[in-house]
Amino acid sequence: MSWAGPEDIFLSTSLATYLDKKLLVLLRDGRKLLGTLRSFDQFANAVLEGTCERLIVGDLYSDIPLGLYVIRGENVVLIGEVDLEKEDLPPHMTRVSTAEIRTAQKAEREAADLKGSMRKRMEFLDMD
Repeated sequence: MSWAGPEDIFLSTSLATYLDKKLLVLLRDGRKLLGTLRSFDQFANAVLEGTCERLIVGDLYSDIPLGLYVIRGENVVLIGEVDLEKEDLPPHMTRVSTAEIRTAQKAEREAADLKGSMRKRMEFLDMD
């Protein structure tokens, strides 16, 4: 594996260079949206066409189609271009139906809640 050198990295501070390109947008609430950038403004509000929300739980993933999507700029954490020549996800990832990914999300949430409640119950053991 080789690391990218300075000549391999292209950074742009303008969304204009990404018009009509497929982007991955990470939102403040943790959602990941994939779509083609059609328009934007000075506040980083963006319009994505052919948008889908990618849900990932462990080694499972699912894409939920959303269509035309308007994103308010204040909710954007990160925007990155998707390289269409490379695979989207590692080979160990498995695509599942929306119902299956929702079930996996619920199980993951319940496990996190249980872990949090167990941690609260055990706080009295910390004797610092």
